[in-house]
Amino acid sequence: MSFLILYLFVHSLLAIVDQLTRATTHIRTQAQTGCNGRQEYCTRKYSNITYMATHDAPFIGVLPMENQNVDIPTQLDAGIRFLQAQTHHNAFGKLSLCHTSCVMKDAGLLKDYLKVIKEWLDKHPKEVVTILLTNGDKINGSEFAKPFQESGIVPYAYIPPKDASTWTLNSWPTLGQMIASNTRLVAFLDYNANQAKVPYLLNEFSYFWETPYNTLDPAFAQCTLDRPAALRMSGPKADAVKQRMYIMNHFLDTKVLGVVIPNRRDAKKTNAWKGRGGIGEQAERCSGMYGKAPTAVLVDYFDRGEVFRAQDALNGV
Repeated sequence: MSFLILYLFVHSLLAIVDQLTRATTHIRTQAQTGCNGRQEYCTRKYSNITYMATHDAPFIGVLPMENQNVDIPTQLDAGIRFLQAQTHHNAFGKLSLCHTSCVMKDAGLLKDYLKVIKEWLDKHPKEVVTILLTNGDKINGSEFAKPFQESGIVPYAYIPPKDASTWTLNSWPTLGQMIASNTRLVAFLDYNANQAKVPYLLNEFSYFWETPYNTLDPAFAQCTLDRPAALRMSGPKADAVKQRMYIMNHFLDTKVLGVVIPNRRDAKKTNAWKGRGGIGEQAERCSGMYGKAPTAVLVDYFDRGEVFRAQDALNGV
């Protein structure tokens, strides 16, 4: 245990040094032109674009349970349009952004997180943003209605006009259509979504499937369908697989005395476009298996590496 504490201390110290040495590094600000920064995206369907996505987006800092270096507005300003976050009940029964538990890391109330995104959308009328929330306590999805409503973000939410069972990749509108109708937020919940009561919080696995997460292999030498479990035996050519978008989990972990933590040290290699274990190599593997690029590529420390170069290449722009 003493070794683990020492390791985590050294890990945090090195992360602080890394942050200080990059303090003057400029994080790009994406031009606010066209749709999500590209004119050509205006006529492309939401489901036909690859988005770089920040894993555990609100957990910011240098500690081992923190997966990003900069805050949500800076992530959005840089060009991130897909944010993932964990939710749990805090000690007062409020839905909060907590990493594994609210004792380990509590980044604040869900309603405040949503308000930050809402205020950013207010200022950027040509942008479509996706949020994916994990339901760590497996509560009924109807409980999410209150923080969404209190944040003021609901008017921006996109609601599919038909049941997910009849929804295909081609059912999605273009980004231009979503911007014209001002329904520029797409919100998903991984488990227990209740679209009958909260129609704007979509059941993730009715629209997506995911590759494995908590990967310890720096080569990312797989692209198997991990979730939802019901699709695992379907095979890559099954219609239920082909007609859903997918998330390629591309964040690397490491294990220290049985404790899994984000691999900050190798983030630049993990988030590279080219090279062994880079985004491009895994995306090529996935595209070869499923005949399409991932819709979202989930990464830690997005500001390390070449995530936007990868995004442009995967979108052919």
